[in-house]
Amino acid sequence: MPDITAQEATLRRPGVRPVASAPLVNAPFAAAMVEVGRERPDVVVISADLSKYTDVAPFAQAFPDRFFQVGMAEQNMMGIAGGLAKTGFTPVAVTYAVFATRRAGEQVQMALATGSRTAVVAAFLPGLTTPFRATHQATDDLAIMRAVPGMTVIDPMDATELAGAIRAAVSAGGPVYLRAQRGDVPELLTPPAAFEIGRCLLLRDGGDAGLIGTGLGSQWALEAAELLAGHGIEAAVLHVPTLKPLDSEAIASFAARFPAVTTVENHSVIGALGSAVCEAVAGTGLACRVIRRGVPDRWAPAGPLDYLRHSLGLDAESLAGGVAVSTGGRR
Repeated sequence: MPDITAQEATLRRPGVRPVASAPLVNAPFAAAMVEVGRERPDVVVISADLSKYTDVAPFAQAFPDRFFQVGMAEQNMMGIAGGLAKTGFTPVAVTYAVFATRRAGEQVQMALATGSRTAVVAAFLPGLTTPFRATHQATDDLAIMRAVPGMTVIDPMDATELAGAIRAAVSAGGPVYLRAQRGDVPELLTPPAAFEIGRCLLLRDGGDAGLIGTGLGSQWALEAAELLAGHGIEAAVLHVPTLKPLDSEAIASFAARFPAVTTVENHSVIGALGSAVCEAVAGTGLACRVIRRGVPDRWAPAGPLDYLRHSLGLDAESLAGGVAVSTGGRR
């Protein structure tokens, strides 16, 4: 059994704004990359004909000699990134998550992840954040990247964490897969704190129920917790921004407080957060049930994110209802 008291003492408790009132930050990825570019002359950016749609145009304007547009050639882009990494540069290869992990999966693994140098894949349109169907929905990317030897896998939840994760990624000392959000991104965490690879955050505490999220799933878990609080159920929310390396001890210690925990993710329920939490819980022999909420084992429909969340039971009402049932409470 993990040392619950000791582990809880190490969990960071950041300030968290209510989801509904969180301000929006425009293009936090772009701003963070420009800042990193000023500080790190070794950082270069590679795009596969998606500069306009992945917020890298400001970097290209600021550092035109360190920006490479390779066209619609994601496989070639990953090969170039691997070569640049092996010759002393720190490449950030930017594209949509589906193209990085499906179309260029072999090149990510063989050209980029076989070396010991740092190379970052910044993957946009994660999970259901696209109006299109399976061609653009990256609902298996985290599972794929978790299985790549030595790959760090990060799924930030908001603008603050995205900016911090970029800084951490370019100094990670190996290959990194980083989910990214474009355009206006909510800023939930305050005050800004340095991002630590492999460390969980306790976003909200409560003794009645436990939710564990990653990426946008942590936002959704917070929304559900806020609804539950209005009905007298105090739910704790643990955020797991790094799926690999995984803070199994923190997850197990959190899970040990509850007879059941609910995982929430913007991804298939297979192979990513839900599976990782099951592994952490089973590895310590805890008598805790893990309820996985995410995209079920089927292709999701097309449509706006709010519609998809409702269709898949990932909206706040559905999540809160499921948690209430698992605790035996009423809403």
